[in-house]
Amino acid sequence: MGERIRSTGHGSASSCERRQSLRERRKRHMHLAILAVMVVLGILFVLPFIWMVIVTFEGQANIIPPVPPKYYIENPSLFNLKIVTENGQLLTSYINSFFVAVCSVALNLFSVLMGGYALSKGRFRGKGVILMVILSTMMIPFETRMIPMFTMFNAVGAINTFWPIILPTVVDGFGVLMAQQYYDELPGELRESAAIDGAGEARTFFGIYLPIAGPLVSTLAILTFLTSWNNFLWPLVVLTRQELRTIPLFISSFSMENSMRYMGTTMAVAFMAIIPVMIVYLFLQKYIIQSVATSGIKG
Repeated sequence: MGERIRSTGHGSASSCERRQSLRERRKRHMHLAILAVMVVLGILFVLPFIWMVIVTFEGQANIIPPVPPKYYIENPSLFNLKIVTENGQLLTSYINSFFVAVCSVALNLFSVLMGGYALSKGRFRGKGVILMVILSTMMIPFETRMIPMFTMFNAVGAINTFWPIILPTVVDGFGVLMAQQYYDELPGELRESAAIDGAGEARTFFGIYLPIAGPLVSTLAILTFLTSWNNFLWPLVVLTRQELRTIPLFISSFSMENSMRYMGTTMAVAFMAIIPVMIVYLFLQKYIIQSVATSGIKG
C-alpha cells in the first residue's frame, strides 16, 4: 500500500514537471515568434531609410531613377549633396528651423510644466474644468483652427514672421496631461515640507519639483522639437518669403524644378533634413520610456 502511494506521488510530480516544461516551451516559442515578427517589422521600417541613403549617394539618380528600388549603389557620388548645399539656402532653412524649434521647445516647456504642476498639486476651485478645457483642444482638428489663426495673426501684422509658428505651441493639451500625471506620482509631502521651510510656490516648483522632472522635460522637449521641425502645413500658410522657409518648405520647393521632380536631389535634401532629428532622438530616446513609465500613462 505504501509503495502504491509513493508511486502515485512520484507520478503526480513527474506529471507536474512535464506540464511545467511544456508551458515553458510554449512561452519560449511565443517569445521567439514575437521577436521574429518584431525583426520583420523593424526591417520593413528601415528599408525606406536605407533606400533614401542609397539614392542620395547614387550619382545618376536624377537621370535614371532607381525604380524599382535597388539596395546597392552603382555609381557612388556626392553630386546630389553638392547640388543641395551649393547655394546656401539649405543652411538658411536649417537656421530658421532651429530657431523656431528651440523657441517652441522653450515656451512649451515653460507653460506645460507649470500648468501640469498647478493642476496636480494646486488646490483651487475649477481645476477639473480647466483641465477639461485644455484637453478639449486635443479633439479640435488643426484645419478647423487654421483660418481663424491666420486671420488673427494677419490682423496684428505677424504674417511672414516666425511668431505664428512659435506661439501656438504654448498651449499643448497632451503635454499638460503628461506633466500632471507625472507630478501626481511625486509625493505631496515634498511640497508640504517646502511650505514648512517658508518656500513659496515658485521656489517649491523651481527648486524641488523641476529638478527631479528630468525624464519628463526630456520627453516633452523631444516631442515638441520633432513636431516643430516637421511642421509643414502651417508654415506653408504663414511664410511666403523665400528667406524664411523652414526645412519642410525647402524640401517641397527644392524637389520641384522646371516642372520636373529630381529623385536624387530630393532624397539628398530629405537625408540632410533628418540628420538633426536622428541626433536628438538617439541621444534622448531612453527618457521617453522612462517618463511614460513614471507618469503612469498606459498605452
